[in-house]
Amino acid sequence: MKRLSFCALILVLLSAPAFAAKNAQTVNFPDAVKIGTAQLPAGDYKVTWDGTGSNVQITLQQKGVQHPVSATVAAQVEEQKNNTNGYIMKSKDGVNAVESLQFTRYNVVFEGAPAQGQ
Repeated sequence: MKRLSFCALILVLLSAPAFAAKNAQTVNFPDAVKIGTAQLPAGDYKVTWDGTGSNVQITLQQKGVQHPVSATVAAQVEEQKNNTNGYIMKSKDGVNAVESLQFTRYNVVFEGAPAQGQ
C-alpha cells in the first residue's frame, strides 16, 4: 500500500508542470517586424508564455504557412485590462520594431522597450 501511495505522489508531482497556466493569444502583423533581435515576416502569429513578471520567455509561432517562422524572446508580462488586442510599434530607419503587445488581460513589454509612461 505504501508503494502505491508513493507512486501516486510521484506521478502527481511530475504532472504538475502540465497544469501550469499557459497563456496563448494571436496577433497579426501586416508588415515585417522586429521583436527583440528576431525578424518576423508579415502574418498571423500564435503568442504563448507562462506566468507574469519580468524576464518571461515569449514564443511567437507563425500560423497558416508551409514553413512557419518562430522566435522566443524575453519580455515583461503585466496583468492589465485592455479593451482590445493590439500592439505598439516604433519605426526607425525603415525597421518596424514592436515594443509591446496588448491583450485583453495582459501587456507584454519586450526587452529594450521603454516602460509605460517613459
